Formats: sequence, structure tokens, C-alpha cells
Amino acid sequence: MTSKEKVELYLEKHPQWNVALLKLRGIMLDTGLVEDYKWSLPVYTLEGNNIAGIGATKNYVGVWFFQGGSPLDKAGVLTNAQEGKTKAMRQWRFYNDKEIEKKLLVSYLKEAIKNQQEGKIIKPIRNKKLTIPAFLAEVFKNDPELKKAFDALTLGRKRDFAEYIESAKQESTRNRRLQKIIPMIMDGIGLNDKYQ
Repeated sequence: MTSKEKVELYLEKHPQWNVALLKLRGIMLDTGLVEDYKWSLPVYTLEGNNIAGIGATKNYVGVWFFQGGSPLDKAGVLTNAQEGKTKAMRQWRFYNDKEIEKKLLVSYLKEAIKNQQEGKIIKPIRNKKLTIPAFLAEVFKNDPELKKAFDALTLGRKRDFAEYIESAKQESTRNRRLQKIIPMIMDGIGLNDKYQ
């Protein structure tokens, strides 16, 4: 199945947002960006670099700017995609198709394209220190095989698992998450591998 077919299938799966998604798709394509399909969403690229994506949730449709953290948000319409986690990604939410301001969105897209062409991008922090939460450290102390399997993972996968456990606010959530990740760790599978 081609990227175009996947995008069209995606649009069909969100009939309540069809008008807004088609409007956003048209704006993206009018800028000359190349349509692709990544992470189960329509993504628009320039020379293979991700510029923006569109998507629908239950309550809104949005445009995700992969480098929205660059000097871009002059109108103050963007929000951090995941506060505390993402440095660069920002999103612009629309709660109906009439909220989509084509002229302003095109200006944001043009700036994002220009920033990419000029290399004005926010790079992810590399070699961030791995911190094992106390809860997980205790589990490893009692299960050397699990610790050995965890140690064999890549640093990124270790960080994902550690942050997943650390972000749980309640003990019941931590325990549920632990039960979910144990088989993944033992099989050498990363928490986010299914999205790649």
C-alpha cells in the first residue's frame, strides 16, 4: 500500500474530522511538502526531513510541527506536544474546521521549511544520564535474570522503560506497568518498538 493510500485510509477512519483533515492536507500539499505516512499518521517532509504532521483525536484535529520549538510561534497558538519530554515538537489544535486559519498556518509552514533548509533545528539531547527509579532497582535486585536482560538493552530502550515506570503516580499503576514491560525486557523489545 502506498503512502497516499495509507493517508486516504487514515482520513476515512476519522469521518467526524474529514472536512478539517482534508483542509489541512490541502494546505500541506500546497506548500510543496511531500506526503508520507509515519507513526500511523500523515507526515509532510522536505528532502526526507519531517516538517509537520496532521492527525485527529476524539476532541480535536491538529498539526504537529517537528521543529516547532524553533522561533516559530509568533501568534502563540502552539503547545508543547508532551510537556517535559519534547524540546522541539509543538502542536496546533483545531476544534472545528472553521478555526483553521490558512494564511497563518501557511506562514508557520514556510518558516518551518526555511528553518529546516537553514539548519535551524533543535537537536535531541544525547547521552542523557540513565536514572533507574528505586522501584525498578528493587525489582532488579530480586530478579537477576530481568536485570541481565535489561542491561543488554540499548540505552534508549532502558531510558524509555525507566521513564515509563517513574512517571506512574500510583503504586498500582507502577505494578501494572511493570507486568507489561517484564516480557518486553526479557524478549529485548523496546517500549516504543511498535511505533517504528
